[in-house]
Amino acid sequence: MAPKFFLLFVLCFLLSFVVILPKFVESKTDHHNNPFQFLQSLEECQKGQKVKGLQDLKKYLHKFGYLNYDNVHVPTTGLDENVVHDHDQFDDLLESAIKTYQQSYRLNVTGILDSNTINQMMKPRCGVPDHVVNGHKSLHNVAHYQFIPGTPRWSKSHLTYTFSSSVRVPATLQMKSVFQSAFERWAKVTQFSFEEVDPAASNADIVIGFHRLNHGDGEPFDGIKGVLAHSLPPSVGKCHFDADEIWSSNPAGVNELDLESVAVHEIGHLLGLGHEPTKPEAIMYPTFSYGRIKRDLNSDDIQGIRTLYGLS
Repeated sequence: MAPKFFLLFVLCFLLSFVVILPKFVESKTDHHNNPFQFLQSLEECQKGQKVKGLQDLKKYLHKFGYLNYDNVHVPTTGLDENVVHDHDQFDDLLESAIKTYQQSYRLNVTGILDSNTINQMMKPRCGVPDHVVNGHKSLHNVAHYQFIPGTPRWSKSHLTYTFSSSVRVPATLQMKSVFQSAFERWAKVTQFSFEEVDPAASNADIVIGFHRLNHGDGEPFDGIKGVLAHSLPPSVGKCHFDADEIWSSNPAGVNELDLESVAVHEIGHLLGLGHEPTKPEAIMYPTFSYGRIKRDLNSDDIQGIRTLYGLS
């Protein structure tokens, strides 16, 4: 009798892991891995040097709108054009891109990857570019706010939103109330009203989702840290959050992100605002801090959205 009871106990114990384990696997991540960690090995690099990892820096600067090789003349070398562009040479264009980045974030403009520049680049951030280079696509900068290229706007003032995620959202997260509060912050200073609709409503203006890594929009997430979220402007209305992060309605730890703080920022993009790298206190500043709550619209955020929609 005893052996049977023992075997039954062991079986129940193992089955409990089968039931419980998915809840922990869903949120299991390596909080020491930073996709931008490679930047540390490039400190003090400057023009004329060839250093392993510079091609990754070029991809970083291209992703966030500071570097574009597309219209650059490439001499006949017998090499594929992409190979020429993806080298580890610190060239003139890279120096120019770094200077633009430093100027945007009000750093010392040297074109050299000093420690302050590296530290700024390594901060977790929104995936929407700060600038789009090559003239005709450049962001329209007015005062201390920016508009998305082409200044897209919504043609209506009542917008609907819904949720559609490719991964399970933690049940402890009061997600809907968090987003309701985030939308309300913008509604108070604009003509907009926002209404949540059922996920079955395929015609919702805005679709919000939590996704992991490659999620089908051509802009894969990169795991913990790095890019935290990204959004598409009017009237596409897509807003994605990296499910590998620990999202909280009241962050208490150094690895937790305040969901509402990031949501208010992303809604700014959904309404047509770009980043404002010169104003760390603005909601539309590109980077975020773990454990920090930053939910209130700055005067520049308010002026920007009201100017975009012609509100007095």
